[in-house]
Amino acid sequence: MFGLGLCGALTTNLVHAQTASPTSTITVQVNKPGAPVAKTMYGLFFEDINFGADGGLYPELVKNKSFETDDRLIGWKGIKGASALSTYTVSSQQPISEKNSHFLRLTATTASPDAGFVNEGFRGMGVKEGAEYTFSVYARRGPGNVGGLNVTIEEPARAQASGPEAPASGKVLATAKITGLTNEWKKYSVVLKPSATAAKARLKLTVDGTGTLDLDVVSLFPKNTWMKRENGMRADLVQLLKDMNPGFLRFPGGCIVEGVTLDNRYQWKETIGDVASRSPIINRWNTEFKHRFTPDYYQSFGLGFFEYFQLSEDLGAEPLPILNVGMACQFNSAELAPITAAGGPSAPAHDHAEDDPTLDTFIQDALDLIEFANGPATSTWGAKRVAMGHPAPFNLKYIGIGNEQWGPQYLERYEPFAKAVKAKYPNMNIVSSAGPSPGGELFDKASAKLRELKAELIDEHYYAKPEWFRENVGRYDNYPRTGPKIFAGEYAAQSVAIGSPDNKNNWDCAISEAAFMTGLERNADVVTMASYAPLFAHVDAWQWTPDLIWFDNLKAYGTPNYYVQKLFATNPGTTMLPVQLGNNAKNGQDNLFASAVADDKAGEVVVKLVNYSPQPRTVTLNLAGAKKLGKSGKAIVLASNDLQAVNSIEQPMNIAPKEEKFAVKSSTISYTLAPNSFTVLRVPGKR
Repeated sequence: MFGLGLCGALTTNLVHAQTASPTSTITVQVNKPGAPVAKTMYGLFFEDINFGADGGLYPELVKNKSFETDDRLIGWKGIKGASALSTYTVSSQQPISEKNSHFLRLTATTASPDAGFVNEGFRGMGVKEGAEYTFSVYARRGPGNVGGLNVTIEEPARAQASGPEAPASGKVLATAKITGLTNEWKKYSVVLKPSATAAKARLKLTVDGTGTLDLDVVSLFPKNTWMKRENGMRADLVQLLKDMNPGFLRFPGGCIVEGVTLDNRYQWKETIGDVASRSPIINRWNTEFKHRFTPDYYQSFGLGFFEYFQLSEDLGAEPLPILNVGMACQFNSAELAPITAAGGPSAPAHDHAEDDPTLDTFIQDALDLIEFANGPATSTWGAKRVAMGHPAPFNLKYIGIGNEQWGPQYLERYEPFAKAVKAKYPNMNIVSSAGPSPGGELFDKASAKLRELKAELIDEHYYAKPEWFRENVGRYDNYPRTGPKIFAGEYAAQSVAIGSPDNKNNWDCAISEAAFMTGLERNADVVTMASYAPLFAHVDAWQWTPDLIWFDNLKAYGTPNYYVQKLFATNPGTTMLPVQLGNNAKNGQDNLFASAVADDKAGEVVVKLVNYSPQPRTVTLNLAGAKKLGKSGKAIVLASNDLQAVNSIEQPMNIAPKEEKFAVKSSTISYTLAPNSFTVLRVPGKR
């Protein structure tokens, strides 16, 4: 993510919607089943953009809890008028550990309720009345008579100041006191229960008494996480993912994998082990877009690779990690790691990044990740997984080599990389990259070379206007039926332009994606994985739009695009069924789009229909060769007369599925599609 240079490649003369015909005939050849539909067909793409992890899926409420960011006090402000604090500084004198080498030192010469700091959270802290939040901190008492640490969750009386100091007063929502401080580092914790709900609360810490107090790893974490885990995920966001029935979870990106430079790349080994010892780095999206400048955006890695694998397991999704291939983002520095003769598996293991890593470093990281996921307790990296509380392997089957790199630099690195992985793990399925554009010379050369190398999965990305998705519904109709399978790894219709801050998750985009996805389903023998991108966006802290799921500090909602994805993923079927439109019309002709699958487990035929027309459309559905038909079927309908309609925090279900029953009297069924609608018809019947 993302093809920011895609605009020129996707410019086309776009065709406006035609007038819908009154009646259309669609034949589903139930008695002539096609390819099986892969269990991984519809999945999720996660990247830490738009506060997707910190401030989003990872529910830690304290920003910069360990003072390890480049600007050591990002997220923190001294209380206004804090003359009670004679000094405060970020120190590295006798820290908790080498990995966590900075902490906040406060010295109060006068006892005062304002002798302290506040943390603003991620555009505020969302807390709920009666819910429980665990506050924890590492503290060490210095010279003086500090009696304790006062901990308060409060709602600021007015907007927080933009300067270096924060207002002192606020509405107290919960308070507690940490006592028993010693002159050695020790972890303390207490549970706080707010008396009211607030979307933009803050954490206030003040010194009780006079003297010096050292603080580090300051945390305020909700108890109500997914699966009630101590370092768990935000429950409402995971529930939205779980409800989608995803076949896979691709992570951690996206351009996050590459970094602006190789030093800024995602290094999975730095994201496991003790959460308090994971070192944050600048999020590569922090200053990428001038229109959404976000210099306080860091990755804490509280949500690291172990948590990603665990989340995949919770969702019932195949994990699909994407690893750096020795290339920084080509839209930024395009920095390259040199290729060495060794070529991979014989290279020594590296626990941490080298100053000048070679390709061998990246290959070894991939091999070690597979061992971390699948290795026994007796292996070096398998033992680290076991120590984190997961004795059983994660059963990793897929791994991606590179994100969306292109050109000869990628291919000359991919080849030895893939060879090394296959040499040690011959059953691993490897995902390769066709670049950021869905066409053009570089795309064609990459696709041809990857087929020559017998790649298993080729990752194709497309961000384009809604019209492009409707016009390219037949994209995979003429792809070779043998050789590599296709992973539609990133796609989303752009209502204005690629990368525009004015893009909306409107119904026009969503219904156009639904039309395109009928083409993916009709070609299930070629396409075996597909995922919308990006996944998450904070309403107050996004960099890129459109996005599948939006949230604030308390609530979340699915976009119309989310419901399109959900309807495909929860109605995937097991076997593709050929579909023929009347008069040999092409799929999409007259803005009618169709695909069908058999759901052998449920004993049903599932037909997906898109009517991109402002008029109702009656279709005659011929289920050729269907047996043991039921007397009624179920229709699940997404529709809106307004193509510009959207969902929102205030109206989360403005466009959402509605269900109804319809009569089934024979294998020929008449059904009227609503204007501008995506409809899933489920008919009891066997092939």
